Amino acid sequence: MIGRDKELKTLRECVAADRSRLVVVYGRRRVGKTYLVREAFDYRFTFTHTGLEDGDYLEQLNAFWRSLKSQWCEDCKRPTDWMEAFELLKKALSASNDARKTVFIDELPWMDTRNSGFVKAVSAFWNGWASARKDIVMIVCGSAASWMSEKILQNKGGLFNRANKTIFLEPFTLHECETLLEEEGISMDRKDVVSAYMIFGGAPYYWTLIEKGTSLSQNIDRLFFAPNAMLAREFSRLYKSVFANPEPYIDIVAALASKKAGMTRDEILTAVDRLSSGGVFSRCLDNLEVSGFVRRYAETGHAKTGAIFQLIDNLTLFHFAFVKDYTGRDPERWAHLIGDRRRSTWEGLAFERVCLQHSAQIKRALGISGILTAESGWRSRSRGTGKGAQIDLVIERADRVANLCEMKFVSGEYEIDASEAKALRNKMTAFARETGFRGACHMTFVTTYGVSANKHSGLVQSQVTMDDLFRDA
Repeated sequence: MIGRDKELKTLRECVAADRSRLVVVYGRRRVGKTYLVREAFDYRFTFTHTGLEDGDYLEQLNAFWRSLKSQWCEDCKRPTDWMEAFELLKKALSASNDARKTVFIDELPWMDTRNSGFVKAVSAFWNGWASARKDIVMIVCGSAASWMSEKILQNKGGLFNRANKTIFLEPFTLHECETLLEEEGISMDRKDVVSAYMIFGGAPYYWTLIEKGTSLSQNIDRLFFAPNAMLAREFSRLYKSVFANPEPYIDIVAALASKKAGMTRDEILTAVDRLSSGGVFSRCLDNLEVSGFVRRYAETGHAKTGAIFQLIDNLTLFHFAFVKDYTGRDPERWAHLIGDRRRSTWEGLAFERVCLQHSAQIKRALGISGILTAESGWRSRSRGTGKGAQIDLVIERADRVANLCEMKFVSGEYEIDASEAKALRNKMTAFARETGFRGACHMTFVTTYGVSANKHSGLVQSQVTMDDLFRDA
C-alpha cells in the first residue's frame, strides 16, 4: 500500500486493544477508504456489509439481511426494522469463534433513509451491547463526510463522543500519485503528473484509470470526452453520493467556480438566487468545507470583513471549465486544446490550486517548517492598484516575515519582464499598505523549473520549483 502508514497503524492498534473499539473512517469519494480498511484487516471480517447507493428503506434492510444470511445463518428470519436487524448481528457475533470480532459497515450514510430509525439502532447496538464487551472492533465508513460528522462524530444522542478513533482520509499528494504510477508501470514526467493532478486531484481511483502506452491527453480524452467515457458523469455521481440533496451544493460550487480567489458569504448568496441566508445555507457551506470541496480562509488584513470561501476540488473545477458544456462532438477535445489559450489559462489557475494543496511542501522547501505560520490569501481593496492585485498564498510567519507566493506553470524557466516587475513592486507596496504588515515581505516564486536570471529576477527573494512539490512534507 502506498502511504497511509499512520492510518494503518491506527486500525491495527484497535485490533490489539484490550476492549471494544468504534472507528470512524470518512473522506471524499474515490479517496481509498474501503481499500484502506480491507488491507488493514487482510480482507477478513467477522461481518461486513456495504450500503446500497439510492436504496430505499426496505432495499437497505433486505440487503443487510442478505449479508447476514450469506455470512452467518442462511435461515435467519427477515428483520422487520433496524432494531431487529442489529439484534441478528448480535447473535451472529456472539456465535462467532473469532477472538477479535471485526464488523465493517461501508457507506453507512446510504443506509440512513428517512424515518428509518437507523442511527438509533446503531446507537443501541453499540452502547447497549458492543461497547460493554472487550472483543468488538466496529469500523463504519462513508463518503458523505457531512453525514458522518453530524450523525456520528457530533451526534447529540446516544453516539455522542462514542468514536474511539477517527480517520479522515486525505487525498494523495503529488509524491504518492507519482509512486502509484510507478507501481503501475506507467512512465510520466513530473510536469504531466502535475497536469493530471490539476484534473484528478489526489483521489487514487482516478489515477488507476490511466493506461500506459498512451499520452496524458489521450487518457483525458478517453476518460472524459470519448463516447461513453467513464468519468463523463463523475461530477454528478460525486455530489449525489456525498449529499442527500445535492442541488444547493452544486449551485454554490458553480458560483465559486467562476471566482478563482473565492467569494464571501454575501457574494455567494447574491450569485445563487434559490438560497436564502439562514441555517440551510450555513449548513451547506459547512458541509462543503467538511467534505473537502471548499476551503475557508480569512484574508490577510481583512479578517473582520468575513471569511472567504474558495472552491478547491480539482475535478469539480475541471468539470465546470471543460466538461459541463461539452456537446459530445469532439472525442479528442483535450488533445485539440493543446496550445489553446483557454487551456493554458486554466492550467495557470489550476497550478495555483495544486500549490495551495501542497503548502506544507512549499514551507519545507523554504526551510520554515518549524516556524509557526498562518496561511491566507489577499485581495486588494484599493482602486489605485490597477488590475485588482491579489496574492493566492500568503505565508505569515512568527519571525515577522511574510512570503508572498506567486505561482507560475510554464514549460521552461520563468522570465520576469519589466512590466511584470513593476506590477510585483506595486503589489508588495499595496499589500504592506493595506494590511498594515510591518515585517519583511519576501516575494516567493513557485514555478515548474525556476526563475530565469535577468535584471528583474532580483525581486524574487526565494524560489520553490515543481520538484519541491513532490517531496514528503
